Amino acid sequence: MENTGTLRKMIVEDAETIQYWLNLNKEKSFFLNDLIGSEVELTWTGQIHCINCGRSIKKTYGQGFCYPCFMESPQAAPCIVRPELCEAHLGKGRDVEWEESHHNQPHMVYLAQTSGIKVGVTRKTQVPTRWIDQGAWRCILLAETPYRQLAGKIEVELKQYVSDRTDWRKMLTDSKSDENIETQREELLDYLPDSLVEYAIEKADLYEFKYPVPKFPTKVQTVKLEEAKTIRDKLTGIRGQYLYFNNGDVVNLRKYNGYEVRFSA
Repeated sequence: MENTGTLRKMIVEDAETIQYWLNLNKEKSFFLNDLIGSEVELTWTGQIHCINCGRSIKKTYGQGFCYPCFMESPQAAPCIVRPELCEAHLGKGRDVEWEESHHNQPHMVYLAQTSGIKVGVTRKTQVPTRWIDQGAWRCILLAETPYRQLAGKIEVELKQYVSDRTDWRKMLTDSKSDENIETQREELLDYLPDSLVEYAIEKADLYEFKYPVPKFPTKVQTVKLEEAKTIRDKLTGIRGQYLYFNNGDVVNLRKYNGYEVRFSA
């Protein structure tokens, strides 16, 4: 089996064990779970295409954009990384129609256990995809807001007390912290200012995820596709947007959004 196309982040599906598909040209290409334990080959053809406008480029900005799109596309706006800056609810943004359908919509503030506990924000319709993409093994909701900026303001308040980042090495070696995410949730809700407390969720279910990784490595090291050009090795697992190979080698496919690759198994 072989296919060539422009890479996007893997397509995921929540199940007893998370299901993964290679995403070429924005379509399901290979069901990767079935390939774990088999040798695969991933080759970069040398071509890169902007994931927004499709033009041929030499390097990407912000996970797959050409420089003009990085500066102008709503999908690369500062409020993507810093939701507290969003003005979609005011009818403002790089593309008002896009902002209305993506950011002037209900958003969730959550806690995720990847390595340690982190706080994050996502559009309601992205639950649980966002958590799976991060490689979280446990998640719980904190708050629901009618638009993105409010969720960002809650995140700003809470990240004074808990991280908003993932230690990817610990996540990939399954180095779980012994923190209690439910207890942490209750403690953090007490820190919400009066102006934001109305958005808190009183009771929330605990979500847990199992990834197709038969055995976690004790150490991991990143293989850079732009340097290696071709990776030919046994696929040993998948978590978040990372592929595992022999000897602790890992590749973050999301980093290569827009890269044209040839995949065979």
